[in-house]
Amino acid sequence: MMTTTYDLISAHPFLDGLDQRWLELLSHRAHRSVRHPGHRLFREGGVADRFWLIRGGRVALDLHLPGRGQVVVETLGPDTVVGWSWLFQPYRWHFGAVATEETLTVEFDAARVRELCDQQPALGYELSLRFMAVMLDRLQTTRIRLLSE
Repeated sequence: MMTTTYDLISAHPFLDGLDQRWLELLSHRAHRSVRHPGHRLFREGGVADRFWLIRGGRVALDLHLPGRGQVVVETLGPDTVVGWSWLFQPYRWHFGAVATEETLTVEFDAARVRELCDQQPALGYELSLRFMAVMLDRLQTTRIRLLSE
């Protein structure tokens, strides 16, 4: 039996407990993708037009620092989510992201998800809470890393 996009997103921890009807609607705004090592998902400052659930592999988040070039600030692995800038105007990436090994994802079309969230405000609220928790976790991780240097 073939695994559907619905099956993949409903099994991902980031969407754990989300209402089945919302998972179904989200599945129509997503597709599975494979990113090979070195593939850049997005660049800092670029248009934030999608986000990804990582199913396998690794993605490095990076930032351009003058005089130092691209600096990796965090590496994300399976069962995580990449990309939250699509939620907030002006919809520009705050970091960059590159696959460091073959990475299996489910990729979402951000404009279509935002449109869905406008139609289903409770879903928009739920996704916002989940992404804010990710942002807080990443901020704390960065803070701890900086304090230990």
